[in-house]
Amino acid sequence: MTVLAFAVAVAAMLANTAATLLEARGSRRARPGQPVWRQPSYVVGLLLDGLGWVLAVVALRTLPVFAVQSVLTSSVALTTVLHRGGVRRLGRGEAAGVVGVVLGLVLVAGSAATDRPDSLPAAATPVLVGAAVLLAVVARPVARCGRPLVVAAVAGIAYGGAALCVRALHITDDLVADLRLLEHPLTWSLVVLGVVGVVLVAAALRDGSPGTVTAVLSVTEVLVPGGAGLLLLGDAVRPGWEPALAVGVLLLVGSVLLLARQGEQVRRPSARREAV
Repeated sequence: MTVLAFAVAVAAMLANTAATLLEARGSRRARPGQPVWRQPSYVVGLLLDGLGWVLAVVALRTLPVFAVQSVLTSSVALTTVLHRGGVRRLGRGEAAGVVGVVLGLVLVAGSAATDRPDSLPAAATPVLVGAAVLLAVVARPVARCGRPLVVAAVAGIAYGGAALCVRALHITDDLVADLRLLEHPLTWSLVVLGVVGVVLVAAALRDGSPGTVTAVLSVTEVLVPGGAGLLLLGDAVRPGWEPALAVGVLLLVGSVLLLARQGEQVRRPSARREAV
């Protein structure tokens, strides 16, 4: 069952990678009178995003959130490689950044204990619902701020919050119980956070490099649920893995900064050529 769950998580990662590239293409083709929502590639990307999300939810029923998120972050490397046209076309900085992000995320994911409390802490629901409301309020101004890395980070927070909602809902195999989840405020928080994430990712991809946006998004999606899980859901660090967690966080931050710098260096020559 665990092997099958990992296979589902890998399928979700592949769907997310394809979605990111297609959404980036659609976002850049948007023009006045031709909004991004009418771009076929963007619509297909959204459908693949939905498929990836469903697959991730299925994987989360068996695997802890850190395990699933660590698999999903493999899209960082794949997105950057595909966007650049192959491994051989990666610069040394990009290659180092991709490797650093993946290794850092693996360490962060591996440091999380798989045990979780049987009951949901009382503070979890109001905090997650409040976060959904707050992000819904700030989504529009953030999307218009013109800073793709900031937008991607907030999108990652939204997606991370959605993952926490999935885990907190305690999905069971009881169909009646599943139907009752529709009445739970966390279910609607999950929907709100997912929509906010989609909107902000579109804004980030419009102005930023797909590889860099995906890196920031992936890091945030792991760190935010990780910290919130420790503080809010009763998750714990595996005994003896505290140093690995610290190294993983340092790798993540450094590699994201490196990828951001490399992405900007790649975009500037392209922008100058288009201007000419």
